[in-house]
Amino acid sequence: MIVVTGATGNVGQELVRILVGAGERVTGVSRRPGRLPEGVRHVRADLGDPQALEPALAGAEALFLLVAGEDPRGVLGLARAAGVRRVVLLSSQGAGSRPEVYRHPVAFEEAVRDSGLEWTVLRSGGLNSNAFAWAGSIRAERTASAPFGDVGLPTVDPADVAEVAAAVLIRGGHAGRTYDLTGPARVTPRERAAAIGEALGAPVRFIEQTPAEARAQMLAFMPEPVVEGTLAILGRPLPAELVTSPDVERVLGRAPRTFAQWAARTAPAFR
Repeated sequence: MIVVTGATGNVGQELVRILVGAGERVTGVSRRPGRLPEGVRHVRADLGDPQALEPALAGAEALFLLVAGEDPRGVLGLARAAGVRRVVLLSSQGAGSRPEVYRHPVAFEEAVRDSGLEWTVLRSGGLNSNAFAWAGSIRAERTASAPFGDVGLPTVDPADVAEVAAAVLIRGGHAGRTYDLTGPARVTPRERAAAIGEALGAPVRFIEQTPAEARAQMLAFMPEPVVEGTLAILGRPLPAELVTSPDVERVLGRAPRTFAQWAARTAPAFR
């Protein structure tokens, strides 16, 4: 049995679907109930309370873990005691490129490597699904706002992240590896807005925010150090953050999906 934390999120929901389609038994963990495939056991729990995970971990062989909560060693200790043998951590690109800022995912990576379990770390670049933040303004006004409109980054389709996670969880040969997951090419915010407009068949007007405007908006839902790190990546990416990684293709045997493909698949959210 495989336990998937964040089972109703952009990556987790797709991961659960893939695992069930592959015939795996799955327990989905999330703070709130969501739409899960038939036959998936749901456990309502918050990673901020590791003990709440105990019912989910009983009988599990593998764990897909998000960077959430403050006690990764507590979660992993419970997993090991329950008989879990493998853990796949969904971390962040920033853990490698800016460890001094992204201390939270770094702490999770260290805990996973010290856990005594067979481990694999997936460092995701920015997810294409972050563009869902534009859904309201695109539906209402056909506009999309972001800072640094002409700085391109190789954002990744969450479905590709989920497929890589499924491959690692189901098949062997990935123990002790850290994979960087990106899309196939750099795409600017202006180009992302245009791709969504193309998928909708109606132009989307891009409005460039100032860094100060973006910072104020992000502070409403992100801690200040993460906001500063995110703005630095968006506006002044390091060479490592501009690289299109081969790891999606290395694991899946195919190129990662483009942002335009993601936009076409998710267009109903923007209508």
